[in-house]
Amino acid sequence: LSVPLQLAAFVSFVCFAASGSPGAYTALAVMEAVITALFFLLYLLKLDKKLSWLFWPLADIFNSVIAALFLLIVCLFAVIIKTNKGTLAGGVSG
Repeated sequence: LSVPLQLAAFVSFVCFAASGSPGAYTALAVMEAVITALFFLLYLLKLDKKLSWLFWPLADIFNSVIAALFLLIVCLFAVIIKTNKGTLAGGVSG
């Protein structure tokens, strides 16, 4: 679930940044991509084994669900507003 979300957030970020859309669109897309990348790095470096006080799979699922909802809401706003073609493309790709 994390990799497709990170890819969608990155593609949306590129479209929003290229179109010069408002900062909230690009900021949320960057934030979601960075948080998902940090979770990926956490698992890659096996830090989840060292930090055993948190149940990491549940935290990852919770992050993915919240990120998907935020990205969905922002992309729906981008599609509804349609300020330019880049914003529309970012909303559709998200």
